[in-house]
Amino acid sequence: MTEQTAAALRDFTNRYCQHWQQHTGHAPASSDLYGVPSPCALEDRDQRVLWQPQPFSLPPSLDAVGRAIDLQLQPQITTFYTTQFAGDMQARFQQRKLTLLQVWSEEDFLRLQENLIGHLLMQRRLRQSPTLFIATTESEQEIVSLSNLSGEVVLEQPGRKQREVLAGNIEIFLKLLQPVTE
Repeated sequence: MTEQTAAALRDFTNRYCQHWQQHTGHAPASSDLYGVPSPCALEDRDQRVLWQPQPFSLPPSLDAVGRAIDLQLQPQITTFYTTQFAGDMQARFQQRKLTLLQVWSEEDFLRLQENLIGHLLMQRRLRQSPTLFIATTESEQEIVSLSNLSGEVVLEQPGRKQREVLAGNIEIFLKLLQPVTE
């Protein structure tokens, strides 16, 4: 399943980059990542950085997250975050607008792991089943996550037990995403 996850992520990223090129005439751009070093950065333009995905250059592992909380992680999540360096990507899933989270640089990968550990520790304290976030939504109250138990992609409100299944796995979720420009 990990190869399918990587292929689905690369496919969505290609569709996203093509969408930007068709609608703006240039590579994807981000004002949030402007001035932040990354192997993805192509050029600075109008207080934004133009970027292209790059191969992930670190060992493809989230073992530090699993060790920190004594949990075996879904292989899909490791593949999702270690296939490439890229900027976060805006998308639409059905009627929901969301931002697919990606790793921008080696330094960002360290921050991501710390944030995943914090998220999982909060869930453990609240006696909730573990999830690993993969996207944010327009609502600060909801995030899109991977259920570590079932492998399903779910919409959840952090701190609440209620979850809505969006897709059976990350591969299906990525195939259903439609790229949008900011």
